[in-house]
Amino acid sequence: MAELSVFALVPFVLMLAGIAVCPLILPQWWEKNTNKIIYSLLLALPTMLYLVLRGCSSEVIHQMFYDYLPFVVLVGTLFVVTGGINIKLNMRPTPMVNSLLLVVGFLLASLMGTTGAALLLVRPLLEINRERRYKAHLVLFFIALVANCGGLLTPLGDPPLFMLFLRGVPFEWFLKLFPMWLFAGGALLFLYFLSDIFYYNKEQGGFKASVRENDGAVITCSGARNFIYLLLVVLTVAFVNKGSLSFMADEEAPLYVDFLREIVLLAIAAVSWLTTDSKVRATNSFSWAPLNEVVVLFFGVFATMTPALLFLQSSTGEIGINTPAEFYYATGFLSSFLDNTPTAVAFHALAIRFSEGCTDIVGGVREGYLVAVSLGAVFFGSMTYIGNGPNFMVKAIAERRGVKMPGFIAYILLFSLPVLLPIFILVQLLFL
Repeated sequence: MAELSVFALVPFVLMLAGIAVCPLILPQWWEKNTNKIIYSLLLALPTMLYLVLRGCSSEVIHQMFYDYLPFVVLVGTLFVVTGGINIKLNMRPTPMVNSLLLVVGFLLASLMGTTGAALLLVRPLLEINRERRYKAHLVLFFIALVANCGGLLTPLGDPPLFMLFLRGVPFEWFLKLFPMWLFAGGALLFLYFLSDIFYYNKEQGGFKASVRENDGAVITCSGARNFIYLLLVVLTVAFVNKGSLSFMADEEAPLYVDFLREIVLLAIAAVSWLTTDSKVRATNSFSWAPLNEVVVLFFGVFATMTPALLFLQSSTGEIGINTPAEFYYATGFLSSFLDNTPTAVAFHALAIRFSEGCTDIVGGVREGYLVAVSLGAVFFGSMTYIGNGPNFMVKAIAERRGVKMPGFIAYILLFSLPVLLPIFILVQLLFL
């Protein structure tokens, strides 16, 4: 592989700038997915061509076919399956009720993954709060708690942890992160509860929405068979991979074996679509628009960030970090803007070099480094809309439901820096 020019990073910077600025200066133009496609392709295609000409064709193929494509298939499958589940809650959207729903999502994230939990609960959460005036803060805390921090306790919770599991970290080891998980979750829930009390009381002296008539039931559910499909998705992600099926690790395996997991996921999505009453999806206001937006924008993100990942992988040995705290912040910062899975893998590889002679080795690295990389990748994925896949999906679904969400930069300035970062700094000071 030839040395890359630093100018290869420019398309990625422009991609991030477009996501951040275009909704502000060209809102009507940016609203059309066709224009997003044009913007993504104008940046992605020259980047991929440049990388191929510089001898990085295998890296481009791996990034787009083995990282981007599985990401789209998983998100799309979960979008279809959860879109066939309509959960109605016969409750008033009080701060206590909303907090309990966030707790449920926080707990589910480690069991079914952050993407699965987020897409399952975001619709009922928005539905129960449909009459409230102020709800952007609810979606922001939902992204932090359910789409990110909640997935820390098992390899199923977040893709970077699953990659560490495949590299030899025991499945049960991640339960050691429980104190950090509990602290971050508790702090976020406490701040959410205080903010929701403020907004709840601000809405005409207290929100007085009436309880809906659901035959007296507190919870009703349509499309319940999709819970079976959701379980099948979780089992597919957990067991249809090279770590569990040895024949998938064969370098000469045919293409359908390489993408066996994606084939199974697409089959689950198809069965869900065909066997779910269309009225359920209509009740959910199901639309392909949020998925289309994620597919289009993340095509550009994945393609243009490839040079940045290559720079990271080639310079890990030169990065001046050697303490758990430094691993935590370095992994976290890059996971905020790059895909957190390859970022975690790169810093895990770097940690191996610094772990020689240590006795507390887990998964090939010193345990303190492993804790830092795991925390940084999972927690800091919530720092931007593109830090973790479900973030942007939740934002898109909320906006389609009429929630006015802050833009890319506003999210960072108004939520990430003043709310999330202090909590993550406390995590480092208390536990690393």
